Amino acid sequence: MSLFEKIFGSKKKGEAPSPQEAIQRLREVQEMLTKKSDFLEKKVEHELATAKKAGTKNKRVALAALKRKKRYEKQLQQIDGTLSTIEFQTEALENANTNTEVLKVMRTAGQALKGAHQNLDVDQVHDIMDDLAEQHEIANEVSEAISAPVGFGHDYDEDELNEELEALEEEELVSQIVGIDEPTGLPSVPTSSLPAARTTTTAAAEEDDEMAELNAWAAA
Repeated sequence: MSLFEKIFGSKKKGEAPSPQEAIQRLREVQEMLTKKSDFLEKKVEHELATAKKAGTKNKRVALAALKRKKRYEKQLQQIDGTLSTIEFQTEALENANTNTEVLKVMRTAGQALKGAHQNLDVDQVHDIMDDLAEQHEIANEVSEAISAPVGFGHDYDEDELNEELEALEEEELVSQIVGIDEPTGLPSVPTSSLPAARTTTTAAAEEDDEMAELNAWAAA
């Protein structure tokens, strides 16, 4: 009889415990073996203390205690090996159980997805998407037509207007450069002729006439 037959007990051929049942049973056995291991460790400590106490005083008692200690230690080794096997098997069953649950969920999801796609046809989906794309294109064309400027000024060539604007800018720049080269703000040259200056002889004659008139007035 194998270890697992001892743990799970014999069943009829074809019948197997569920993963949950197997994991639960393994944990129960693991707990039992752990308690037994703790008990044997205490027995080993007790026999070792007995052997030390007897020592050379009672050699027979000391040797008997050491023999029992060896037997307990051997049982501990066997239990440790069994616990390792149980831990490994428990982990394997837990992983298998997890994989089983995951597969169940995936199978259910696949069935639900299949049911959702029953009324869908790939060609119909493509046709719908093509219709949507066409309607979006029409909507964009309508929006562009509505937003396009209409009326006065729409027939002018933008390139021609830009060229004319550049020509005006160049002309303004040339005017500014010419204005800097020619000095401004100087007084203008008079165009009218200056009055002729009186000659010295004429001035002296006029002065003599005035003196003569003055003397005549004084003699009267």
